[in-house]
Amino acid sequence: MSVDHRPSNVPTVIDHPYNSDFGLSTLDRMRSIQPVSFKLIAGLGNPGRQYESTRHNIGFMLLDRMATAEGTEFKEITRWQSELAKLQDGSWLIKPQTFMNLSGRALQQVMNFYKLEPREILVIYDDASLPLGTLRFREKGSAGGHNGIKSIIAQISTQEFPRLKIGIGGSGPADMSSHVLGKFSEEEGPMLENTLARALDAVQLARTKGISEASNKFHQKPAPEPQAEKPDDETDEDSPGSERII
Repeated sequence: MSVDHRPSNVPTVIDHPYNSDFGLSTLDRMRSIQPVSFKLIAGLGNPGRQYESTRHNIGFMLLDRMATAEGTEFKEITRWQSELAKLQDGSWLIKPQTFMNLSGRALQQVMNFYKLEPREILVIYDDASLPLGTLRFREKGSAGGHNGIKSIIAQISTQEFPRLKIGIGGSGPADMSSHVLGKFSEEEGPMLENTLARALDAVQLARTKGISEASNKFHQKPAPEPQAEKPDDETDEDSPGSERII
């Protein structure tokens, strides 16, 4: 008669991850479907008052709201070229102070110090190819022309890290620089506030339930803003830009 030598606190199930017949691959599969609690949430932007409230800084804007909601404040950590705030669950918010195209340098330093894996971070940034108000979670992917994401990919040597893209509305490629470094218009103010409120809820859900569930709830397009009537000979143009040059 065979004797079960497993510890008494291990449940007896056919496909238990510790069962030698299935090995660690089963455990790895179980981990892969469990929501990951993000230990570092990065919002991208440019430092300095002249860049506050610009489209390119929507990642900073969202992190400021997260910090306020959690009752915490950012502190400058010069050796990491970053501002960091600690959340109640022990995770961190980071706003790189390196300017956008060197964001990965600051992020990598913090990841190395805390020994974080790419799947344990969430990067939040602007996307001019999406209409203002649109939210898009991704588990991985290319930079899509965004220089902040290019820098992160180069520094941590992988494209496989979660991110949240926040639509800022598009512009013609020739106007992309002035578009992303420009401030939101007064007319866009209500939509911006609504977008940041929804993005905050989306990130909080992703933190507790995972990106998949957050995506299912928040990927729908926002309701269009009421439009003033236009003359018959005036038409709308929708040509969102897809390249980042900042």
